Amino acid sequence: MSQNASAKSKPKRGNAAERELETFIDRFDPEIAATARAALAKMRKRLPNTFQLVYDNYNALVVGFCPTMRPSSVIFSIAIYPRSAALCFFCGGALYDPKKLLEGNGKISRHIKLESADMLELPAVKALMTQALALAAEQPDETQPGEIVIKSVSPKQRPRRPSVPVPAKKGREGEKRASAKWPPVRGRTKGAG
Repeated sequence: MSQNASAKSKPKRGNAAERELETFIDRFDPEIAATARAALAKMRKRLPNTFQLVYDNYNALVVGFCPTMRPSSVIFSIAIYPRSAALCFFCGGALYDPKKLLEGNGKISRHIKLESADMLELPAVKALMTQALALAAEQPDETQPGEIVIKSVSPKQRPRRPSVPVPAKKGREGEKRASAKWPPVRGRTKGAG
């Protein structure tokens, strides 16, 4: 694994990049990894002519969907964290979002936390993506095939799996975990004298 593919050597491309991206995703909790893989597959289907610039950063694994090899041309990204995955918009502050799906308050970047990859099929999410594509300074070249490019790998990274298991989403076990207070509250308890 390279420490910084863009500074130390040529970025990895093609099959080697695809295999390396899979190993990066494998380090996450299986549920998060499955959501990330499904979201990336849906994004590739929607944007087949984009470069997928991969940054295995300190906090997250990020796959940016760009019409060019320049990171500044990014339109969307899938960001994968130990406890969640998100669809990020890089013109998020300019998007009309009547359903209030976008989180964050940055002028440029906003995101939607993905409970599942199927959220990418919601009409409101598709409408936001259509707006973002229309606002992009550069459009994907329909004559160019999409390509995965490993741009950088941070030598120091936070653990990709949380130290406390990711709560289950459904069923009694998930309800128990969701109701438990985490992290535990420190200090005085109610009624302590």
